Amino acid sequence: MALGATRGHVLRLVVGEGARLALFGTAIGLLGALAGSRLFSTLVFGVTVRDPATFAGVAAVVLIMAFIASWLPARRAARADPMGALRAD
Repeated sequence: MALGATRGHVLRLVVGEGARLALFGTAIGLLGALAGSRLFSTLVFGVTVRDPATFAGVAAVVLIMAFIASWLPARRAARADPMGALRAD
């Protein structure tokens, strides 16, 4: 912000980075869960190990939590006084 970025740019940058990492991690996790589901097929009863609703639900919860976890610090960073931060260093 001290170099001319607006509050919106700061929010978009931080939340965008968090979302990108969350999407990448969720994709890897889903692929790993699908690959490892055969190992757990003997441990569950009455439910399929590749239930699409469960995979979608878990992915949605992870992505929502990642959004919140990146939005809260981004909001705080956007409200910070750039001159105060520069003086503190």
